[in-house]
Amino acid sequence: MWLIWAILAAITAALVTVLTKAGLKNVDSSLAFALQSIIIVAITWSVVTFQGTVSGIKEIDSKAWVLLGLAGVATTLSTLFSFKALSMGKASYVTTVERSSLVIAVLLSVLFLKEKITWQLIVGVVLIIGGAVLIALSDPAK
Repeated sequence: MWLIWAILAAITAALVTVLTKAGLKNVDSSLAFALQSIIIVAITWSVVTFQGTVSGIKEIDSKAWVLLGLAGVATTLSTLFSFKALSMGKASYVTTVERSSLVIAVLLSVLFLKEKITWQLIVGVVLIIGGAVLIALSDPAK
């Protein structure tokens, strides 16, 4: 089931990139993200309310609050940086380089979450790095 959710995440992430790039034409990138954030907050709290899990907020321990807070800061910075890059570059190039964050996520998962390294993971990481470098160093004008 996780694979279906991951595929849906990939599809919607692609939509985010294309729709954001189109919407940034005459809008400051930080302002655009601030506007999207309002919608994000409204939809997310609507889902939590609909699911009936709002009361679970009382059960979150302090360590989880800190980790989720830091993840929120990282999400905000990542999106601000992504929007700025999209306002300046081609969506296909920005997204390819940005999604190479998968390599960093793999390394951090191995180091901090003690996830196992497999040969498939290594090959995948090498291919991702190679693809990102190839696209980033290509001439977007052509």
